[in-house]
Amino acid sequence: MNVYNTNQHTLKSEFAIEGVGLHTGVHTKMIVKPASPGHGIKFQRIDLPDAPLIKADVDYVVDTSRGTTLELNGARVATVEHILAALTGMGVDNVLIELDAEEIPIMDGSAIVFVDAIEKVGIEEQNAKKIYFSIDTNIAYTDEDKNVEMVATPSTEYKITTMIDFNSTVLGTQHAYLKSLKSFKKEIAPCRTFCFLHEIEFLFNNNLIKGGDLDNAIVVVDRVLERDELDKLAKMFNKPNIEVVQEGILNNLNLHFTNEPARHKLLDIVGDLTLVGYPIKANVIAYRPGHKTNIAFAKKIKDYIKKNKSMLDVPVYDPTVPAIYDINYISKLLPHRYPFLLVDKIIDLSDNHIIGIKNVTVNEPCFTGHFPDNPVFPGVLQLEALAQTGGVLVLNNQGGPDKKFDTYFLKIDNARFKQKVMPGDTLVMKMELTQPIRRGICEMKGTAYVGNKIVCEADLMAQIVPRA
Repeated sequence: MNVYNTNQHTLKSEFAIEGVGLHTGVHTKMIVKPASPGHGIKFQRIDLPDAPLIKADVDYVVDTSRGTTLELNGARVATVEHILAALTGMGVDNVLIELDAEEIPIMDGSAIVFVDAIEKVGIEEQNAKKIYFSIDTNIAYTDEDKNVEMVATPSTEYKITTMIDFNSTVLGTQHAYLKSLKSFKKEIAPCRTFCFLHEIEFLFNNNLIKGGDLDNAIVVVDRVLERDELDKLAKMFNKPNIEVVQEGILNNLNLHFTNEPARHKLLDIVGDLTLVGYPIKANVIAYRPGHKTNIAFAKKIKDYIKKNKSMLDVPVYDPTVPAIYDINYISKLLPHRYPFLLVDKIIDLSDNHIIGIKNVTVNEPCFTGHFPDNPVFPGVLQLEALAQTGGVLVLNNQGGPDKKFDTYFLKIDNARFKQKVMPGDTLVMKMELTQPIRRGICEMKGTAYVGNKIVCEADLMAQIVPRA
């Protein structure tokens, strides 16, 4: 499982949307607010005592019969899939969603109202990394009873293909494809939910879809209707008249796409897979998906990620990407020289973390005696390489080469060496500040990797002093 880093995003300001819930028929006001990095997507029932929070997580799904419902400690949020799809489709990672009732407003049955609101307030980049998990093996789910098949295969993008087949002469077999989330707003967000006429009759007769009014769903007519039945439907939904037009679709609305039902199923997948809790890069193919199977599939993906959680913080090194700092800049910043300059380049840098590269070759002087016919890169030099990488971070923060500072070790704790480093290995070294720098003292956590394996780690403390 490869890990890709970009920055997290939130909203520039909050927005509010009001409407009725599809199944409860209750009017809900929803306020979507910016949140800090790492917050994720959380719902808050401000109408309940103590205003409980519910994380958007597949572990909290309790019902998928007519949408996706979350529950934690007795607090519920229903029909979450469309707002989650809008947030994921627009690249928003951190928000707090306040609700004064249980169900998310259905609006027109798509995600476009939420997408437009997000676009109107704007999206803000945050100073924190967003970690994408790129699936490196096939993850499959099958429900034989429902004849559903879903699979996630390796991909450098998040792509989804859906296929639907309801044995309907009206819909036939439909396909929809999303090649990138960049296309979500235009290709998927406007696509509304759909249902068959016999489902509406059943739900209505059982006191469900209290918020349904034919303005928020495509209705597929799967049998011949007599005039008196059409009049009954018109009365049921407070319409002056209802007709069956364009190949078995009620005249309540016009299709945005000929395959709008398949596209809406894709929209639901985007929303439901948001509950995995981690943004993923995979090629998802789904045959006859529904909320129940989407959630079962999401749980399987989350389990895979949890089992491989050691990959969570593994830096990705792509040698084709230009370095942030090359050896020429590093040589100006650090006082070390051959044979003791142990950082070749810097590939990632922020105010509180840095990632450096050390290419280990058989020409290292240490291999003359460590050891003949068994060259092993010394653990003490691995720690030194980590320390020099941290030195680039703190000295760069102090003003760069012109300020003439040096760093000196004060302490090394919890050093562990987990795997040999040999000639031909590339050390990927990550250093993170664990405390703000105070009075010239910096404390850092260092981890060195070869590939996706940790080879050494330690807690390091150093002092910044003016260069003599």
